[in-house]
Amino acid sequence: MTLRELLEGAVQKHGGRVALRFKVGDAWQTRSYADLLVRVQRVAVFLGSLGLQAGDRVAILLPNCPAWPEIYFGITGLGLTAVPLDAKLRAQEIEFILRDSGARVLFCTEAATELRPDLRARLPDLSQIVSVGSSDAPLAAAGASDVWDRCRPRPDDLASLIYTSGTTGQAKGTMLTHANFTSNVEALCRMIEIFPEDNFLLVLPLHHAFAFTGNLLIPVASGSAISFVESIKSFGDDLRATQPTALIGVPLLFEKMHRRVQENLQANPLGRLLLKRGWLGLIKQRIRERFGGRLRIMITGGAPCDAELLRAFARLGLPLLEGYGLTETAPVLTLNPQARPKPGSVGVALPNVELRLFDVNAEGIGEIAARGPNIMRGYYNQPEATAAVFRDGWFLTGDLGRVDADGYVTITGRKKCLIVNREGKNINPEEVEAQVLKSPLIKEALALGYREVGERVGEHVGLIVVPADEVLAAPDAERKIRADLKRVLHAIADYKHPRRIVIRREEFEKTSTAKIKRFLYTMPE
Repeated sequence: MTLRELLEGAVQKHGGRVALRFKVGDAWQTRSYADLLVRVQRVAVFLGSLGLQAGDRVAILLPNCPAWPEIYFGITGLGLTAVPLDAKLRAQEIEFILRDSGARVLFCTEAATELRPDLRARLPDLSQIVSVGSSDAPLAAAGASDVWDRCRPRPDDLASLIYTSGTTGQAKGTMLTHANFTSNVEALCRMIEIFPEDNFLLVLPLHHAFAFTGNLLIPVASGSAISFVESIKSFGDDLRATQPTALIGVPLLFEKMHRRVQENLQANPLGRLLLKRGWLGLIKQRIRERFGGRLRIMITGGAPCDAELLRAFARLGLPLLEGYGLTETAPVLTLNPQARPKPGSVGVALPNVELRLFDVNAEGIGEIAARGPNIMRGYYNQPEATAAVFRDGWFLTGDLGRVDADGYVTITGRKKCLIVNREGKNINPEEVEAQVLKSPLIKEALALGYREVGERVGEHVGLIVVPADEVLAAPDAERKIRADLKRVLHAIADYKHPRRIVIRREEFEKTSTAKIKRFLYTMPE
């Protein structure tokens, strides 16, 4: 199946049902599935007027908004390839992705077009930049067009080119087909019960594969509603206003939700008493009402989740299921079953996914590998990088883990050196290091993941630098070094910035090929 067929099937079965719910000013607005398809087709006609050919890349640089899915389905419905970008990226990162993908068209906010006035001059493939409002996709030019009827994608056509931090060098474009996504949706819908009456609250950014599949494609496949949070600051109000039945997020979101519950209980004398005596059953309904009153499915992924947090939600009568996957797998590989969750594990393999462990040690831990219809085609224009992550037809995740007798997978560590923060962002340390080394004051740099005291999951970015020989002797050297690091780091997204910087006087120990022995170093406290 293609993503277009997924949408058209939803319109045929649930055309009058609410597809999108979003806020304009102080009022909540809705669009039905039938309305959504009309707007998608208008985007397609607009793109058809630009003379694009099947397979051409069209980039989306937008925050979550109703226009996002309209533009995405308009792109992929014609057999073009969408390139979703993180709206928080800086100009340097955006330009790299646009150049590497060869994007012909860029949809973005008006503010984003001002990132670099000479963008089109610097990117010869980019022929059109289209400004989009928060709730309006571009409309077709006057006149009829049969482009929607003439141009249909096939299941093995590329739907998305999603740039991921990968494990080395610059971000790599992950090539994901229509069938990659739709097979993942089909498998997930066999593991969890989703109904047309369900309402998904969309919090995570749609450029992320986890949110895209879990919070857009699954609702569309089921004819469910998708409610957009107005902003992360209004999350609590939006929960109560939209009364979602399903919530998909990263561990940090659920940590904040649970912390708010604890704070409210502690602030209330009766709540403190009930909490102290473990009588949560008496206040479960009040807690559920604070979350809208209808939540029945909560799924966390994108980063490791503390098992105690999962148990805490279960005690509140709000089971939180943990899953696991990667962008390269469209993205879900495993999920805890609703009837038999096992906190501390990431669940069992989806029905159409095979898992195995490579290079298993004496403790039963090995590198997790996957095979199935959801596995990416490869990295765009990077055959060597693609070959490096496949072995005998199996995709190597780079994550270490074990599988118990019941098929539940537990992640024990990473073979790769990615830093994964609590928001589920993958940060390539080599990208951070390359940016740091643009400072003339720095000779060597090492970016490392670390945790603060008491933290059990997620990592922060730390940085150890060795200044150039002549710098340390200069007056006020440390202040100058930190000021210049701030200057060069401004070119990359905030979430990649180190929270802790250590200045080291001695050079790092290196291999015979002059590479820093990364495994020897940890972030000093």
